[in-house]
Amino acid sequence: MQPMNLPKLNSLILATALLMAPPAVAQITVSGSIQSDVLIPQDDETIGTEHSDDKVLTNTYLDLKLGSKYVDAGARFEFLKYPLPGYEPDFKGWGVPHFYVKGHYKNVELTVGDYYEQFGSGFVLRTYEERSLGIDNALRGARLNYKPVNGVTLKALTGKQRRYWHHNDALVSGVDLELGLEQFFKSLQAHDTYITLGGSWVNKHEKADDDAIFVDATHKLNLPEYVNAWDARVNLTHKGFSILAEYAQKTQDPSFDNGYHYGKGNVAMLSASYSQKGMSVLLQAKRSEGMSFRSRRSMSGTSSFINHLPAFTHDQTYALAAQYPYATNLEGEWAFQGELGYTFKKGTTLGGKYGTKVKLNVSHVRGIGMDEVKNPVVEGRIIGSDGYKSSFFDMGDETYYQDIDVQIEKRFSRDFSLIFMYMNERYNMTVIEGHGGMIESNILIADGKYKLSPKLTLRCELQYQFCEGDDGDWAFGLAELSWAPHWMFTLSDMWNCGETKVHYYQALVTYNLKSHRIQAGYGRTNAGFNCSGGVCRWVPATRGFTLSYNYSF
Repeated sequence: MQPMNLPKLNSLILATALLMAPPAVAQITVSGSIQSDVLIPQDDETIGTEHSDDKVLTNTYLDLKLGSKYVDAGARFEFLKYPLPGYEPDFKGWGVPHFYVKGHYKNVELTVGDYYEQFGSGFVLRTYEERSLGIDNALRGARLNYKPVNGVTLKALTGKQRRYWHHNDALVSGVDLELGLEQFFKSLQAHDTYITLGGSWVNKHEKADDDAIFVDATHKLNLPEYVNAWDARVNLTHKGFSILAEYAQKTQDPSFDNGYHYGKGNVAMLSASYSQKGMSVLLQAKRSEGMSFRSRRSMSGTSSFINHLPAFTHDQTYALAAQYPYATNLEGEWAFQGELGYTFKKGTTLGGKYGTKVKLNVSHVRGIGMDEVKNPVVEGRIIGSDGYKSSFFDMGDETYYQDIDVQIEKRFSRDFSLIFMYMNERYNMTVIEGHGGMIESNILIADGKYKLSPKLTLRCELQYQFCEGDDGDWAFGLAELSWAPHWMFTLSDMWNCGETKVHYYQALVTYNLKSHRIQAGYGRTNAGFNCSGGVCRWVPATRGFTLSYNYSF
């Protein structure tokens, strides 16, 4: 069994469970889930698959939860001894890394053990699990949620953060307070107006000698043991209109991500939306600078983040539109996003018999202005300096990422509907990946669905990407036959029409029975980034047999 760093808190968890359990033993509910993804890899020189000595690779999770009137408890077993390709070396292992006991009575909730939490938009604190990225940065410790009166929510927490099969030494503590003003000023509710004020504070205590950083052969950095971050926000909602303004700041935090300089970090966001029947509008802007916040300063990759900086880009689901996803730039960026959705009513010229939905999305990300390094210790190096000079409204000359996409959804008859999408994309591979220049592409997508009978539905996708740079053009085709209520058969092929001429084919069979879902397949997958919410993981190319099983109870 892979060793885990289990703090002395375990005895407190058990004691808490024994003290709180007696009044709730009579009525206990049991729930949980099983997820297992299996790959039997095969070597393929054409796509450059990584050789594995393991014949079968799997990521398997078993969650179990017990619930009662006053006490909940849960644990997760993970078998990752032979993990799927692309995860960091420390990801490998097996055991029970996640467990908790939660007591709740009236307006108080206390959790002891492992837990996830988010303050505001996550700028100073967000712990969460995202299995596709290999992220589980839960805190192990204690968390208190308290609602003394309607409209007031107080959270307080402390703990050490999980990094795969260990926990980082730094202690993370924080407090969050939210006030719903409409609960105190009833006239606001009478006018359908809601105002929420929020504030957060998070502290990281990491010993300075845990990671000694040397400027030269004889001098090392004087690293701060305490790093503080705070967040303030206001959210106003009136009928269909909503606006959110949020600002966060972090004290000096020399780390691997910022080149070990002593500049402070900050992030500001303004987001406005409006919706009514048949129309929605979203406009948002974000500026971030040096806000990477980890529970171990020397870490890189996807692990050990205390906070989260969302990417203001559209999450693409179509294969070619998702070829070049964007990951939030930790050094700093200006990000803008706008989205407009409109439905042309039935019976109108553009709406036709069934109506027509149109969605426009625009995303643009560029660097912040960085004039010069302040007080460099060694000329030309940022290590040990005060960081960069940067005016708030200064923008860099380079575009990091941009996409403009239009999607039209139209039903032509009771049995046939079509989604058409056009996307123009600019992806600065040099900034994002360190090589390759600016990738420019235009993507056309047609997604049609036809109901052959009450139980049979055929869905087909045709995609083409005109791409300047990297490997050139791509084509993609998919046919998916659904046979309700149990079966689905899928065939697809992604073909590089440019440099490599390689086909990435897949065949899948899926069976659903109540809460069970089984999928078996065979094929190739292309190397690339798997991204979610501005965080990305590199996934190497694979070929082989796959099997997935999901069950909830």
